[in-house]
Amino acid sequence: MKRNFLLCCLTLIYIGTSCKLDNYIEDDATVSAEYSNMTPNYDALNEEGYKEFDENKFLSPYEYPLSTFSIDVDAASYSNIRRYINKGELPPVDAVRIEEMINYFSYEYPQPDGPDPVRISTEVGSCPWNSQNRLVKIGLKAKEIPADKLPLSNFVFLIDASGSMYGPGRLGLVKSSLKLLLNNLREDDRVAIVAYAGAAGEVLPSTSAKDRQKVIEALDGLTAGGSTAGGAGIQLAYKIAKENFIKNGNNRVILCTDGDFNVGVSSNKGLEELIVEQRKTGIFLSVLGYGMGNYKDDKMQTLAQAGNGNHAYIDNLQEANRVLVNEFGATMYAVAKDVKLQIEFNPEKVQAYRLIGYETRLLNNEDFNDDAVDAGEMGAGHTVTAFYEIVPVGVNSNVYQPGNVDPLKYQKPKDSETDIINSPDMLLVKLRYKPIDGDVSSKVEQSVVDNGGDNVSQDFRFASSVAMMGLLLRDSRYKADASYEKLIEQANQGLNNDDLGYRREFVRIAKTAKGMLKK
Repeated sequence: MKRNFLLCCLTLIYIGTSCKLDNYIEDDATVSAEYSNMTPNYDALNEEGYKEFDENKFLSPYEYPLSTFSIDVDAASYSNIRRYINKGELPPVDAVRIEEMINYFSYEYPQPDGPDPVRISTEVGSCPWNSQNRLVKIGLKAKEIPADKLPLSNFVFLIDASGSMYGPGRLGLVKSSLKLLLNNLREDDRVAIVAYAGAAGEVLPSTSAKDRQKVIEALDGLTAGGSTAGGAGIQLAYKIAKENFIKNGNNRVILCTDGDFNVGVSSNKGLEELIVEQRKTGIFLSVLGYGMGNYKDDKMQTLAQAGNGNHAYIDNLQEANRVLVNEFGATMYAVAKDVKLQIEFNPEKVQAYRLIGYETRLLNNEDFNDDAVDAGEMGAGHTVTAFYEIVPVGVNSNVYQPGNVDPLKYQKPKDSETDIINSPDMLLVKLRYKPIDGDVSSKVEQSVVDNGGDNVSQDFRFASSVAMMGLLLRDSRYKADASYEKLIEQANQGLNNDDLGYRREFVRIAKTAKGMLKK
């Protein structure tokens, strides 16, 4: 009897907690008192989710003449790594995505000066962690658009208000972040708010940004409690975005969550299928991750990569300001979609090559010319960087040895050297992109010649030092002579373009990680 009574009490408490999401607008002090003793300390948990992947290997240009991948503008991995190191821990290996570390920083690449919205630039220098190898940097720069010239925006703030978002570093930080973004909007831009917990509901219909106070009051009224029906929230947010669609405008859902979905569609595969269907609407997606302890990075990646989107991790208000204010155009307005790179290597110059990072963005070679295949988007003013480590022809490599396999029974070995076209090129860079309002891609090409030496830019030195730290954090089998001493020295040679201090902060974080290894 007593047991049944207790179960009834617990059921009533649960129903009362979940029902708060029907109204959404509650007194913060009341909710704080109610949930402070009921909500787990998520910061102390160790239930974060990361997608496992194997690092890229060295490949022979005879067997694999082409390397194809989708560009990646996400920077979530770097800010997440910074969060780990700042709390005195090294990050899990699969939290380290080297391309996102590199692409956290902006670089001084030349602007597009023709009809294409993206421009290629390249450099070749000595590989700082393996001096017998060469390092090729491929940089992309998207055209910049002044803030007052950006098309009108139709935003839907999709906010996770479940119990796992309780606390100042979660829902509290979401509110502060979106208020920063709101300050950046013009009067004719529009904002709607959808929140979800056990169910999803519209908190604020699409409203002009000139009614700023109305939007702020709706944000301030949100409280956290209940389970997490993220799939239902996504469907409702896209529905509202479609109802208020601005032709030739910037139509975007901004999802703020820890990714801990547990009601309805919640598996990575289910979320991917859901968001793939939604991206056909022409509405873009920004995924902003919050919280620690139960942070589901793998789900964030799935949503951003499948949904014409980008992914950032917000660990403090300064990071929110970087993503939503300083880089507003790059984060919130795309100028090119389905951007792919394909590199062809000249076996007369290249014995082997390795793409550093982008493991979760690899494409089949035939995908490059297939306009039905989805790829990444570039925002206004965005820069994207990719590195290839090259083993030159004639080098007795200490990291690459051709695979030892039995001779084929049904095929004779091809005498590849007789088919090589004599060329000074080391490689050919091919870029494909689609205009935002189009479905047919255009192609841009640029050849790269290695003239030897190491006369490279400060950007090259800094970006390669970030790559080196990624190799060390992953304990890569290809880290060769990489060290924290070497990367810190190299990073200090690349402190240009650092008005906001992000590069100097990287040096500080590298020094902290080095000290942690000593302990």
